[in-house]
Amino acid sequence: MKVAVVGATGLVGTKMLEVLAERNFPVSELIPVASEKSIGKEVNFKGKMYTVVSFQDAINMKPAIALFSAGGTTSLALAPLFAEAGITVIDNSSAWRMNENNKLIVPEVNGASLTASDKIIANPNCSTIQMVMALKPLHDAYTIKRVVVSTYQSVTGTGVKAVQQLQNERAQLDGEKVYPYTIDLNIIPQIDVFTANGYTKEEMKMVNETKKIMQDDNIQVTATCVRLPVMGGHSESVNIEFEKDFDLDEVRRLLSCFPGVTVVDDIAQLKYPMPLDAHDKDDVFVGRIRRDETQANTLNCWIVSDNLRKGAATNAVQIAEYLVQNKLV
Repeated sequence: MKVAVVGATGLVGTKMLEVLAERNFPVSELIPVASEKSIGKEVNFKGKMYTVVSFQDAINMKPAIALFSAGGTTSLALAPLFAEAGITVIDNSSAWRMNENNKLIVPEVNGASLTASDKIIANPNCSTIQMVMALKPLHDAYTIKRVVVSTYQSVTGTGVKAVQQLQNERAQLDGEKVYPYTIDLNIIPQIDVFTANGYTKEEMKMVNETKKIMQDDNIQVTATCVRLPVMGGHSESVNIEFEKDFDLDEVRRLLSCFPGVTVVDDIAQLKYPMPLDAHDKDDVFVGRIRRDETQANTLNCWIVSDNLRKGAATNAVQIAEYLVQNKLV
């Protein structure tokens, strides 16, 4: 199977190549695509070097699937061209997520909604993916009314220039800044730009994407998204109000049995999820599971995942795997 990776030289694109190799996705020919300045460069895939080509050359080579991680503007311009050529696009940007004609997919949650006619499939926001992975089994059992989430997000979510800014600041070197403030030894309570209602676009993504993925507009979500000088993954403090009461042991069992979720919740041994432990892993880790003692039928938990893996590259590859396994490409 020919597979194109658009944005192959970027942070997420590079991770996509790693994940495709690790999971032994059936790639007969890799087609790396990048911006004009990167055409002619080479990328390594499974020990073999592949030359970066233009998007038009990639379309002419007729891959079955194209994994996009090249930003929203590029995706809006190029994804339809790939789709028109019969290529199934899995897009990691926000460009298509809330379009009513495009599916927004986390395979374990709503993969069954995919069909062969879905030619541009949206990969959700990283912080939304890890949250809905934990919400899904609990919603099925207890019916979620409301979610209050505060995120603690890694600089890797912004990209390689943000990682460099943090490293420069830590080494006391001057360099390009992608954040409006110093990030080292600091916390910035802003991810993406502010919207008219005072929330950032990142916060509104969590609100709107959660409803679409869970296929339930009755779930109320409010979010505060924060950037930390952290590598390895995103963390979230999540407060969930249910229609029905729950048993904590049953909650742990439901989460443990859900594919892709690992419960790390042993406070006697100081065991709880942390970004360092989630780094380079594909699972979503859940811990600090406890009742909210101020309100009936309400749960507090802590959710951690590698935002470049399950939050981006791995989820995209899992969508591709689902398409192949179900003969939808």
